[in-house]
Amino acid sequence: MTLETDAILDRRSLRRRLAGWRIGAVALAIAAVVLGALALRGGESGRGARGPHIAKIELSGVIFSDEKRDKLLKDLAKSDAKGVLLMIDSPGGGVTASEELYDALREVAKDRPVAAVLGSVAASGGYVAAIAADHIVAHKTSITGSIGVLAQYPNFTGLLKTIGVEVESIKSAPLKAAPNGVEPTSPEARKAIETLILDSFAWFKEIVKERRGLDDAGLATVSDGRVFTGRQAIGLRLVDEIGGEKEAIAWLATKGVDTELPVRDWKPKSGFGFGFGGAAAALADAAGMPGVAASLRRNGERGVLDGLLAIWQPS
Repeated sequence: MTLETDAILDRRSLRRRLAGWRIGAVALAIAAVVLGALALRGGESGRGARGPHIAKIELSGVIFSDEKRDKLLKDLAKSDAKGVLLMIDSPGGGVTASEELYDALREVAKDRPVAAVLGSVAASGGYVAAIAADHIVAHKTSITGSIGVLAQYPNFTGLLKTIGVEVESIKSAPLKAAPNGVEPTSPEARKAIETLILDSFAWFKEIVKERRGLDDAGLATVSDGRVFTGRQAIGLRLVDEIGGEKEAIAWLATKGVDTELPVRDWKPKSGFGFGFGGAAAALADAAGMPGVAASLRRNGERGVLDGLLAIWQPS
């Protein structure tokens, strides 16, 4: 009887300890969320948001629509930054996302000079961002250009036929949900998508022609979708100078920017700041709250490319 009583007491003690650990994990998760929220409330302007300085912002990876990036650029446009270094290493991304980025950068450039520095790749939508700057510096081997627009979609009709699957659909009109990948693309649907591509392509060419001062012949030479090295791009007037950050700062000096000013990084805050998003998700898992954990993790996930693309060699 004594042994049974001891076992019951041991189980109760274990339950109390487990409850304590769970409460502690929940408390830590809440603390992480609160600290992250406070960090976000402090603004997304990154370091050096106040006082005269040269702002340095980095654009890397595939270009998606990004609220944090847009907020950062809006803050930068209203800041005391006297000049901007735009460091680009991007193959491009969505056409609309590239347009949003271009417009935001032009707002930044209204009150201060902006110099773009091209890294390994600044192609397609990445080049859209570059021409938003007032001066473009590229390395000799930087890959740039790829002026064009595309739409890609899979066609599973052969596979479905092989495995004996038919997909039936009832549509309000023949071009509704076309192309869809589960039925042959009709000539009419292909033509409709082509008109979208050509219209977006016309927009792309217009801003290249305007920002780079090209005539029709020069524009035709660079807008067939190919890429160029930095050395080739100089002769084609796609970039202004060979070099890197040092040359970009020297150009800012020619526009009246005091190069003795500090160069300060501007970076948007990540989901919960200070890396607490992943920690909070892990703690929520430990506390037996998988739904909360999934929500926290989704907060840090990147977008999905959709619609028309301005991208070179997507991974």
